[in-house]
Amino acid sequence: MWTDDGDGKILYVQTHGVDDPGRSATPFFLAASAAAMDCEVGIYFTMYGPQLLRSDIVDKIGPKGDAGQPLRYFIDQATDLGVRLYVCQPSLDLNDLALDDLIDDVVMIGGAAFNDMAIEADAVISF
Repeated sequence: MWTDDGDGKILYVQTHGVDDPGRSATPFFLAASAAAMDCEVGIYFTMYGPQLLRSDIVDKIGPKGDAGQPLRYFIDQATDLGVRLYVCQPSLDLNDLALDDLIDDVVMIGGAAFNDMAIEADAVISF
């Protein structure tokens, strides 16, 4: 998953879903900041986190509700800077979701791949 480009690697882990929209944008915002600093960055969505990647949700929720930017704004900021999005396959099952229910360019990985990324990362930050 990671490349060997020599830059720092940061892995964010998003466990919260649509029931806690105030926590939805922070991993994307921080990931975008790290990517702008030339770090290699990934966000791994597990537990209820995959709910935030639903293509029918990203334009409807945001950290400030109707008063602020929708979640898609933060997702686009991050992915435009090269942040990669990963989803846990068992967590898709937990949330009755399929990969086709999610936005484009999300990669499904298993526990072993996640653990490899975490071991190789310079920092792992969980939300």
